[in-house]
Amino acid sequence: MKFAVLDFETTGTGPADDIIQVGLVIIDDMEVTDRYTSLVNPGISIPSSITELTGITDEMVEHAPKVDDIMAEMYPLLFDCVLVAHHASFDLGFLQRALRKTGYPDFTGRVLDTIDMLRIVFPSLPTYQLGMVASAFGIEHERPHQADSDADVTAEIWTMSLDRLLSLPLLTVQRLAQILPAETSDLGWFMSEIARFKEQQTPLDQSIHQYYRQFALNVQDWGDEDPVRDENDVLELSDSFEDVYDQVKEALKAKFEHFESREAQEIMIREIEEAFQNDRHLMIEAGTGTGKSLGYLIPSLYYGIKHDEKVVVSTHTINLQEQLRERDIPLLHDIFPVNFKASVLKGRSHYLCLRKFENRISMQEFDTGKEDAITAAQMVVWLSQTQNGDEEELHFGNKGAAFWHTVSSDAESCQNRHCPWFKKCFYHRARHDANNSDVVITNHSLLFTDMKAENRVLPAYKHLVLDEAHHFEEVASKHLGKELHYLGLTNQLLWLFKDSRNGQLPALRTKLQRYDDDYRAATWMNGIDNLFPKTLLIKEAWDLLCEKFYELLQTNSEPGQIDPGSLVMRLKKESLPPNWSDFTDLEEILEQHIQEVYKSVDSLVQDLKEVQEEYDVQSFVTDLGGVAKELQAAKETLRFFMKMADDNFVYWVEAGTYNKSRSINLISVPMDVSPLIREHFFDNKESVILTSATLSVNKSFQYSADQLGLKLPVEEEENPKLKTVQLPSPFQYRQQALVCIPRDFPMIRGRSGEEEFLKALTESLTDVAVATRGRMLVLFTSNRMLKLAHAVLKENLRPHGIHVLGQGVDTGNRSKLTRLFQEHKACVLLGTSSFWEGVDIPGEALTCLAIVRLPFQPPNHPLVEAKSENLKKRNQNPFMKLSVPQAVIRFKQGFGRLVRRASDKGIVLIYDTRVIETQYGKHFLYSLPGPKIEHMPVERIVPRIQEWMGENSLEVT
Repeated sequence: MKFAVLDFETTGTGPADDIIQVGLVIIDDMEVTDRYTSLVNPGISIPSSITELTGITDEMVEHAPKVDDIMAEMYPLLFDCVLVAHHASFDLGFLQRALRKTGYPDFTGRVLDTIDMLRIVFPSLPTYQLGMVASAFGIEHERPHQADSDADVTAEIWTMSLDRLLSLPLLTVQRLAQILPAETSDLGWFMSEIARFKEQQTPLDQSIHQYYRQFALNVQDWGDEDPVRDENDVLELSDSFEDVYDQVKEALKAKFEHFESREAQEIMIREIEEAFQNDRHLMIEAGTGTGKSLGYLIPSLYYGIKHDEKVVVSTHTINLQEQLRERDIPLLHDIFPVNFKASVLKGRSHYLCLRKFENRISMQEFDTGKEDAITAAQMVVWLSQTQNGDEEELHFGNKGAAFWHTVSSDAESCQNRHCPWFKKCFYHRARHDANNSDVVITNHSLLFTDMKAENRVLPAYKHLVLDEAHHFEEVASKHLGKELHYLGLTNQLLWLFKDSRNGQLPALRTKLQRYDDDYRAATWMNGIDNLFPKTLLIKEAWDLLCEKFYELLQTNSEPGQIDPGSLVMRLKKESLPPNWSDFTDLEEILEQHIQEVYKSVDSLVQDLKEVQEEYDVQSFVTDLGGVAKELQAAKETLRFFMKMADDNFVYWVEAGTYNKSRSINLISVPMDVSPLIREHFFDNKESVILTSATLSVNKSFQYSADQLGLKLPVEEEENPKLKTVQLPSPFQYRQQALVCIPRDFPMIRGRSGEEEFLKALTESLTDVAVATRGRMLVLFTSNRMLKLAHAVLKENLRPHGIHVLGQGVDTGNRSKLTRLFQEHKACVLLGTSSFWEGVDIPGEALTCLAIVRLPFQPPNHPLVEAKSENLKKRNQNPFMKLSVPQAVIRFKQGFGRLVRRASDKGIVLIYDTRVIETQYGKHFLYSLPGPKIEHMPVERIVPRIQEWMGENSLEVT
């Protein structure tokens, strides 16, 4: 097969734009046989943004050939080729317009996109951006955004993708051809050709993959593993933890040439071991660079193995869970004196349900367009590689997450031991592994899922380590509350009936039609026909209720929320809207209709359950039973919200201005979760370790203890149940970080004050960015202000060759923004929300951190407002008791983005003068880990930065 790999550089992305460079690589029989490249004179001036991106100037194309000459030379090369491009629709569009413009016929050959191929054959690849893919594959990409270089790289990526495709098991390739039929797309045609080729070349190879139910798998049946150690191993493990720790340190020294023990980590290890031994709870604040992961994993492993008791380690983020699995556990396997088993257990929806996936593939149940089919194809390839079946291993496209939701594991539709896939089930394997592990790594969300399920999810445990513990109360609020999103109910209805002919119930009806002379089958089919209009009634009433809620939000939503694209309104029993009866009437109708549908579906399920094997409807019985329960749960959540059934809950409505009524979310959250946390964790477990870089405020743990229902020990207490420890910082912050506060900076007072503040901010950030050559992260608390600053800074910094990236402007993907920031040598990154914590940019990529405003939560957010009211009732100051501590912890997290290792050095700019002008401002500065803090006039900032960084030669232009 012959391929023409094409890339254009153009004056823009629209139909009226012109080609300025072409790169073409011909591949025949997997070898490059020809190349064609040329600059193109577009006859117009090249926009400065394109010159900045590509490096192609007007002077470079001035004497280049016109597009007519280019097409005359290119067109013969395309004959009898399959066209290949990265983002093929873009290059094909320009090719067709250029051909028509110069009098040639359209290209009518097959067209394939490297992105589609990468998604399918490299399902775990984290990005499809050309430069990043090249880097991941070890391909040199000398001149990104130049057509000849891009075409060469795309050609290499294409041949590597073909090699990968041809190396897949035959059964996997046959599945790909089934999912992507030849008649539906060029990609489908290509998969059919590859399948035909492999069928001629390759027999099924049982030695490489396991084949089960027409899938090639990389997973064996679970439950047959050999034990990781025998009793003698444990007996030989010293009774002295110090002896074992010494062994571990010696192993670390042997493994790492420059290993140095860290004082803070040593203290942490000993404190945690002592807490386990004495059945004590421990709050331990450990800053960046302490080595927290090993700090708690080493004593957890020792205690778990020595006492034959499981230790559970819980994180807030899946990222940290994966880091423990991929980095820390393998290291410990190398250095720990005895073998051990550590496993990761996530929430059920993170695992693929093989039964659901098989059904989806067999029924070819894909939404229109290619997204679902490509996601399914991607997952078929992934199944030949994965042992965990965990969605974190997959990189989905635009709508892949929606497809995953339809095939992920869930309790309601699980057939357990009756499932044909049971011994291969990823979720049950993870549960089995957890039951047989010394240490189980999970997340805060699953701890509360387990709590609500009366401890039937996690294995029994008495010792718990909470990393990222400053999020524990927030996660508790979310999981102990109730939410009903517009799509939550709508998707259940659409799952039953997409329309009268599509959906699970029509699919069941089609299956039952085989028994059209069977009285029972006819009765069930009639019942299904009667259900369709009833589900339409639910959908209509639900749409109407959500529209009414959106109208209510538009007229009553509180201003001043962080995100201007969202509307929020709290509902209180004593001050309901005048037309509230309209809402409750609709809810009554919904309650009645949902109950009718629930009863009908449940009755159908019960009838079919008796004869499910006879009619071959086992999967339908399980899945319909599950959705019936979900409908019932949605109905109960809606009733709880509308009746405001519990006075200890806070109730509010949210929506986005973009999706309007289709984004309505009804939220009910307990006002105070601390009694439940105390009851289920601190009163129920022998030892709970809480650790984070940010547990204290003003050197005190009081705020965190209050949030979690804990009582801090008093000084004279001899043997307290709780101990608190603040570890010394492993970094020399006085030498590594300078905090600058411009004392004459304007404050924000009203809209005019905001304009003055923004003008001063962008001027100062421009000067600083030029002085530091970019390398700056700017943290905002407002999306609106970020977007306004982004536009000004981009214009100001373009002449200096400094890129500006904005969260929610260039992309909302935090990982992608971080990667792009590190790629550019001179770049300013503007972030909000998720950038205040969990972002790791070590080294020279980040030299300057700017904090625009202190990160206070909006006081009119319903939960903050309700908690404040509660504190007032107890004669406490909600601002000092709640708002300031919350903001200080967030502020400390933000500050922690700068210094990530001992060699880092940089500046933190705080543009909010409240830190030096208010009484509460000292709490922010006093909570920092000892950096040098100076305040000065704004014009002194750049000279001081240059002096501090030792870069006095840098001139501000």
